[in-house]
Amino acid sequence: MSVRPARSGRSDATRRRILETAERLFAENGVASVSNRQISEAAGQGNNTAVGYHFGTKVDLIRAIVRRHTESIERRRLEMVERAASSPHPRDWILCLIRPLADHLDSLGNPTWFARFSAQVMTDPTLREILYEDALASPSLLRTLDGLQQCLPELPVEVRLERSDMTRQLMVHMFAERERALAELSTTPRSSWRAAAEGLADAIVGLWLAPVTTRP
Repeated sequence: MSVRPARSGRSDATRRRILETAERLFAENGVASVSNRQISEAAGQGNNTAVGYHFGTKVDLIRAIVRRHTESIERRRLEMVERAASSPHPRDWILCLIRPLADHLDSLGNPTWFARFSAQVMTDPTLREILYEDALASPSLLRTLDGLQQCLPELPVEVRLERSDMTRQLMVHMFAERERALAELSTTPRSSWRAAAEGLADAIVGLWLAPVTTRP
């Protein structure tokens, strides 16, 4: 009876090692440049089919990496959304978008790879749908976006969609750039992840409150 838990524990440890290795390699080299064989070897697996055995396809592996982080981010955002309640201030809702990810990355120590991994996935037209699917499945994110929309009812639909895209790009790539700088021990404009989130929130508030130019 004691054999099964031991095997299960080894299997869980192997899966975790593969996920961590894949996330790092994807972040540093790009998703398309890294093979399952390279991941298996870097994770110390003698069997080059270990990734396929534990996760299936590369898409399945990408999805597993994303979901490895989303529980923590979702929990943090739900707490912030509850505090924001029916706030009429756009900045409160924009912080609900930004700070949970920043706090999660901060909790992981240094170096981290998830921000750069996300940026790499976002550049792939097929794989980025995984991030979109995960976002649509997040109750806290949907509540955050609804709260933001309630604050800015006068914005035309096309402007709202455009600024949503801008916000997503800023979040993904600014956090990826900070993560890279920290990993390389370079200087960063802000001293902490929390301060970086505040600065990014200020910029994104300006983006959402910017005037809308109409042409005849």
